[in-house]
Amino acid sequence: MEFTGFPVAALDFYDDLEVDNTKSFWEKHKHVYDESVKAPMTALIDALSKEFAPDEQSAKIFRPYRDVRFAKDKTPYKTHQGAFVRVAEATGWYVEVSPRGVRTGGGYYRAEAPRLAALRAAIAHDTYGAELEKIVRGLERKGFTVGGDVLKTTPRGYDKDHPRIELLRHKSIIASHVLGFEPVVHTPELLDLVREDWRATRPLVEWAERHGVH
Repeated sequence: MEFTGFPVAALDFYDDLEVDNTKSFWEKHKHVYDESVKAPMTALIDALSKEFAPDEQSAKIFRPYRDVRFAKDKTPYKTHQGAFVRVAEATGWYVEVSPRGVRTGGGYYRAEAPRLAALRAAIAHDTYGAELEKIVRGLERKGFTVGGDVLKTTPRGYDKDHPRIELLRHKSIIASHVLGFEPVVHTPELLDLVREDWRATRPLVEWAERHGVH
């Protein structure tokens, strides 16, 4: 299937789901999800995988169902559809459609203790850390928001006056770009915009892949 954009019905579906997040609504409108959300997202990821996915198992379209086992919020369905191409542990590229339109991202969204230690060591390194700083500044100039899970305190073992202390506080680093609900998201040209964003974040993804080895 060729990617032709996300139809208006995809955004409308999630608008309505936010209001009525119930099994009865889902079952009544599942055909809208299948045709207007899942099918175009699958086509989009298939097209991007040719360039970004190392193998067939690297690309993943997330399930629409929420894991409510330990959540206070028991609404059963996610109010967005995300997809991810993995190149290393919790590292790769992301795209999402929701009532707020389309959002792209790249970076690492989680790092367990040994991997986080390796990434922080690279951030603290004069050469590798400076490289990451340059990547982050470049992405911000291009309109990306660089965020993630950040400690409020100084990580153990590092000086609070370290020149890259703000980056050292990060437990994850993700560069995201909101394309919103501009008319282009309903057209085949969206594929080029997502591809362009993913290419822009490639240096960040590859930096995390390279230095996250422990």
